[in-house]
Order: sequence, then structure tokens, then C-alpha cells
Amino acid sequence: MMKGTHAWVAVLVICLIWYAPVVSGEPGQSGNSNSGEFVNISGTDSGLVVNTSGIASGTDTIQVVDSLGTTVTIHGTPRRIVSLAPSNTELLGSLDLMDRVVGVTMFCNYPEEALAKPKIGGFSTVNVEKVVAVRPDLILAEPKNGQETIDRLRKLGFPVIVLKSRDISEIFTNLRLIGAATRTSDRADQVVAGLQQRLDVIANATQCSGTTPTVAHIMSQNPIYVSGNNTYQNDIIHLAGGRNAFPSVEMWGTVTLEDLLLLDPDYILVNAGTGMVNETTGTNPVYEYFTHDKRTQHLKAVRENHFILVETNTLSRGGTRTIDATELIAYAIHPECYGQNATALPQSTPPVKSPGYAAGVACAGLVLGISLLRRFPRAVIS
Repeated sequence: MMKGTHAWVAVLVICLIWYAPVVSGEPGQSGNSNSGEFVNISGTDSGLVVNTSGIASGTDTIQVVDSLGTTVTIHGTPRRIVSLAPSNTELLGSLDLMDRVVGVTMFCNYPEEALAKPKIGGFSTVNVEKVVAVRPDLILAEPKNGQETIDRLRKLGFPVIVLKSRDISEIFTNLRLIGAATRTSDRADQVVAGLQQRLDVIANATQCSGTTPTVAHIMSQNPIYVSGNNTYQNDIIHLAGGRNAFPSVEMWGTVTLEDLLLLDPDYILVNAGTGMVNETTGTNPVYEYFTHDKRTQHLKAVRENHFILVETNTLSRGGTRTIDATELIAYAIHPECYGQNATALPQSTPPVKSPGYAAGVACAGLVLGISLLRRFPRAVIS
């Protein structure tokens, strides 16, 4: 049984699935083969700089350099897009391009329109024949699709852009890459600007704090599996005004309970929702482990009920909802910067339509939730 009647639990479960926002590759078969301006848009290196200055209306052919450094030539405006990763599908939704999508993986469940799209296999088990059957003129892949699958699709004549990201800045680069490839660069720039504005608001709000709380993102309890550096979660924690409790772990790795007790983080961040519920008991096993195991009661985060539960796809996919997770984590670890001052709350409605609209509803509920949780320190997750 946990102690501390003055402690509070920040349970931030984002359930946003009900809204929908928001080697040279061989040229595809779409559009005209007339020569046009060629534009280099690079997604390599740091991903902080994207050159879009050469894009002009009426251009028939462009070249983009994808995340792996491959130059991909695209003729015309893609109208039949296949996404081979859930993160790519989410980015397409953010750019209002779902009406052009003709195929997704069985794991692409966001935005909602993705559920009705033809399925072309799994994430690492892409069915090439099904991809060919939907006649795509652009394919958005991910390294985990496998180089053999990517090479095969290119040899069949399809333009394949491979997108990867390790932090939010690279997610922004991917948005711009998709925008360039689909001739929606203006929309991509608007979405990125709106998301950056929300990050700026978080940074300004959390300046009121004189502390940088440590946060341990724990994905499993046996063994204890955590996020380290070069991960979305590390970036999200930093941008929310916190510090990763395990910066020495390279990407993701296991730690011992002794390691965790020694570092004694201020907060424990746990994935919730999809794939994180015990089907027999209906509970979150990681949360239950820390709240019930006698050994973990020595942790400060447990004693003070400082748990943050965020929907797993929001926290772990390289999509625009990572900004939603950043906002909510900032709320949890810096309540002193928000409190009752509504003007300090993150603004989730940027100038253009983006996933922030739904986040606005979530944020409003969260303010009330935090207030209630301060009165009732124990929360039950189902």
C-alpha cells in the first residue's frame, strides 16, 4: 500500500483515436515524363535544415533525398500513396493526404481513416504483391520494413522514400519531405510551424520552474526496460522541461532494480493503452508492479505517486502526436508552472488545423484531472 496523503498521481492517458487530423530510386509511373525543375530536399544528417527553396508550382519532376541518403525521383503529383509504417500514415493524416492513400499496414490505426484502407501486410512482413496490386505512384517506407523489401519495390519501378526519425526535429524533416514529394510543401510548413509554436509555448511556460525533474520511461518490468538517449522519449522528456533518468543507456536497454533505486527518479513514465493491458486482469502490469512490489516502495516517485501514463502510440510513434505527449508530460512534471493560471497553459490550437485541436480538449480535461488527483492521490487504471 502506498503512503503519503499529500502526494498526487498524474495519470495522462491520451485516447485520441476518435479524431483524424489531423542507390537512386527508379521513377514511378505517375504523371507526365516531361522534364521539369529538380529540387534536392535532404532528410539526412541532423534533419534540422530542409531546402525547399526550389519548389515551384507547375513542376513536373522533383528529386528528394530520403532519410537514408537515397535520391528518389518523382514524376507528377502522387495520387496513390502506400504507407509501410504507422508513423508515416500519421504524418500523411497530419498533411490532410489520407484521400490519396491506397494502402497501409495492418498496424496503421491512426488517423481513423487508416482503418478502412486496404492492408498490404505487416510492418516487417510487407506483402509486395498486395502493394503492386494497388498501383501506387509513391511508397513511404521505414528502415524496419527491411532493405530487401525496399530494394524489390524499387526494382519494380516504384519511387520509395524511406523515412526514419530519432527525435522531434527529424519528425519535422519527414513532414517536409512528404510535403515536397506530394506537392503540399505549404501545408507541411504550416503544420511544422504550428507544432513548433506549441513547443515554444511549453518552453516558455516551464521557465518558471527552478528545477529539472528526472523522468524514467519504463516500458516493461521484467526485465526493467527503459528509454535512453537518441529516442523520441528522451527528446520528449527534455522538451517537457525534464531530464532522462537514464541518459547513459544507448537508445533502449535493460537496467536492474538496483540501478533504478540508485538513480531514484522524480517521475516514472509508463506506456498505457494499446498492447499495455493485462488481458486477464485488465490492469497495466508496469504500473501494478511499481505500486505493489515491496522493493519499489523505496522509490521517491512511488512514495509521492508521481506516475505519468501516456497512450503508447502517442508516446512511441514518430508522428505529430509526440507534441501532445510533450504537452501533457510538461503539465505533470511542472504543475507549479501551470496551476490555476490559464494563460500559462500550452496552446493546443495553432494557426492551422493540426492534431492540436483534439489535444485542446484533452488538455482542458487534464487541468481538471490534475486538480482532482491532488485531492485523491490514488488512481486506478483500467
